[in-house]
Amino acid sequence: MSDFDAIDSLLDSVGPRTDLPDPDTRRTLREQAHLSKAQVARALGVSPSTVSAWETGRDPAGEVRAKYAYLLDGLSAKLTTDTTPGTGPAAKPTTPPPLPDAPAPTEPAPTEPEHEDEPGQGDEPGQWGEFEHGDEVETLTTPQPCVLCGQPAGQRVEGFAQHLNPAECQNSTAETQPPPAADRHAPASKPPEHAKGPARRAFQEPPGPENLIHAAVAEALAAHQGDREAATAALLKKAIPDTMRLLDETRKGARYDVIAHPWIPDILKKQTSRGADRIWEARPKWTRAELPPGVHEVTALDINGAYLSALKTHLPIGQLEHTTGIPHDRRRAGVHLITPPPWEHGAVLPNPIGERDEPGPLWVTEPTLRLLLRLSGPKYGLCEAPEVHESYTSGATENLLEKFRITLKDARDTAIAANDTVTLEYVKAMYAKFVSTMGESNYNRELYRPDWMHIIRSQAFANLWTKALKAHDEGLTVVRAMGTDELHVIGDWRRVFPEGRGVTEVKVKDLYTAGTDTTGEER
Repeated sequence: MSDFDAIDSLLDSVGPRTDLPDPDTRRTLREQAHLSKAQVARALGVSPSTVSAWETGRDPAGEVRAKYAYLLDGLSAKLTTDTTPGTGPAAKPTTPPPLPDAPAPTEPAPTEPEHEDEPGQGDEPGQWGEFEHGDEVETLTTPQPCVLCGQPAGQRVEGFAQHLNPAECQNSTAETQPPPAADRHAPASKPPEHAKGPARRAFQEPPGPENLIHAAVAEALAAHQGDREAATAALLKKAIPDTMRLLDETRKGARYDVIAHPWIPDILKKQTSRGADRIWEARPKWTRAELPPGVHEVTALDINGAYLSALKTHLPIGQLEHTTGIPHDRRRAGVHLITPPPWEHGAVLPNPIGERDEPGPLWVTEPTLRLLLRLSGPKYGLCEAPEVHESYTSGATENLLEKFRITLKDARDTAIAANDTVTLEYVKAMYAKFVSTMGESNYNRELYRPDWMHIIRSQAFANLWTKALKAHDEGLTVVRAMGTDELHVIGDWRRVFPEGRGVTEVKVKDLYTAGTDTTGEER
């Protein structure tokens, strides 16, 4: 046995390394190698959100830890040693390779002004609304395939080649158009390292996030020989990982890098293993105590896609920071300890903070605070301003999940139009389980944002309350408001709310009579 054989045997006996560098180094190594999170995720058999979590402080365990350590060790060796064939090992470079892009900002720019026409949500922005002049845009000397349509793009945002002008993005024809003639006749050669980045996935995966939904449904139907019931059951079981993959897809080229597993204050943690945390979501549970004289026909309206609509809300991007004695900052979002104002309209409208038995301060979310601040303003003047004692907030944007929401909404609309119950139930499960499992859940380990969960739920409750106010202002008698999607009214509601199955429409859930007739008998 030679000396080198003895060394090899010794190295083999040591086993793989499992120690990991710090999170910042992990991210730097990946970016210096021009690798996307999706590429690393595919190699390790995890999701891009999991890779993001590893780069912000969470550590993997078990076999995947050894694989991740092996990858990082190999990247470190490759980036610090010249291994070009025929030249032999070279000395370490004096400066590290440049990062492809500047790191994502930790604090966002101020969000757009809110709509003041009513204390609810504004109009939907366009698909390209997140691109602003403050984004880090890199001009490419050699065009690379756009991550959205696969056609050559001359710019790159946060490491992803893409068209900044939607008119240039040919998303719907990416797979049908042939490559340029120059590329078809060029001699084959090994692509440069930068060409192995995330944009190359445009030729390997469906050209848009909406196709992930259609492909999953088609695959399930094929696997169960067209049995729609069995296909639906199979899709519901995989709704959570599929939703996280869709979220990753819609976050491509986004302006902010979301922290998937931040530090969370104790108020957002369960007080006991089976208990709840300290956040009050302001869930409506109100029934009018006294109706106008007479017998009335009451219509129970069902609000469509309540949680889907609530994805459009001001969400904190980074880790929550504690403040006291500071006025509310519209550019930030989080949870707040407030003393709510008295509510003097309980005879005709529910309390915006829900039905609460105990008086005094309580922790509420961003939508509840913003609703109270609007209602206390000069336009409405329905209550006093709440007193804010302390807050946990981060820089925020209302459009963080907008592409994700629009993709699900479009798939839902298409399924309804085609009477496609399989896709419809699948999409419903995707957004419902996304909201319900992002807190302390064993079903979703890729995203731990209990602050988001409470904020989205509270936005759904605030949206329902806003509809109750609109009905009241338009002359309808509000009889009941329950949960996220149930509003009972007396009067011609069709002149106030559009009827249908779309997310901006309502449908009839029930009809019944209530009130007291001339004999004094209740109905």
